[in-house]
Amino acid sequence: MVKPVHALVGADAFLQTQKLREILSQLPKDAQRIDVDGERAELADVLDELRSFAMFGGAKVVVVGNGDEFITRFREQLENYCERPADSATLVLRVNTLPSNQRIYKIIAKTGEITKCAPPADREIVPWVIGRAKNEHKLAVTPQAAEMLKDLIGDDLGRMDNELAKLALQATGGKVDVADVQQSVAFQREQEMWNMTDEIAAGHATAALRRWRQLVQMDSSAEFRAVTWLGMWLEKAIKALAMKRQGANAFAIAKELKIWPAEKGTAFVQTAQLLGDEGLYRALNLLVEVDHQSKSGVGDAAENVERFLLAVGGEIKAGTVGSRQ
Repeated sequence: MVKPVHALVGADAFLQTQKLREILSQLPKDAQRIDVDGERAELADVLDELRSFAMFGGAKVVVVGNGDEFITRFREQLENYCERPADSATLVLRVNTLPSNQRIYKIIAKTGEITKCAPPADREIVPWVIGRAKNEHKLAVTPQAAEMLKDLIGDDLGRMDNELAKLALQATGGKVDVADVQQSVAFQREQEMWNMTDEIAAGHATAALRRWRQLVQMDSSAEFRAVTWLGMWLEKAIKALAMKRQGANAFAIAKELKIWPAEKGTAFVQTAQLLGDEGLYRALNLLVEVDHQSKSGVGDAAENVERFLLAVGGEIKAGTVGSRQ
């Protein structure tokens, strides 16, 4: 039986959506669903919906998005409702946070259900990928392939699930290993990023620029992901230099920094050494500036990335970057 009140707590939209689907699946097929924006909705309107019968009979569910703001504005009244909720409707609050020491949390936990929808911790992503692939996509993913997917996609579970769905269509015999991931579109895009940064490190600014423009044409979201990816690349390069100074070899560095395939470790370490500590930090500072400008509406995001590529590539070619290693 569906609880009369649900709180979906956490910033992961995918997990919230999955739980909402689960709730809806327990309701009659003719259940009426009403979605409201918690930042603008009025409490009286929401309560009227909850306390009135569905237009065509059956059950009714009212989903409040941006629930944090809704709770802030109507906390006491919501607490009163959740203590004695209507038995003919279900209230679903989608919130980012709901501290367990708050009265409304305790009330919902008693009369309804609270589901945590926070992104998994880093150590939980690989098991999640393997479990999700098996249970939802009938796909056997090796731990190594799951690790690679984690490195490529991170904790974006929605994007991860989409990639698993694509792999399920491509997989032979319902199994996915590292080679299958390497052939996927997501991996190919990341490889294009790697190739682009290799061109920068070699001082080939024009070639890096050409690869960047091809990537933007292939993936319209590239301009929004580039700063994050380039930042991760620079951070890994900084760590690679530190590990190299401590005596680690290229293979160990690649394994620790999750550089795929591991054979690229030698070239990656050489790239880091070419840039040096000073050059890497200068590039990182420039990237922060580029990101700030893009978010502030100063220039086009893709063009700002081009400026970064030209500046860093030009410095390497001119031999003006630092060489402390």
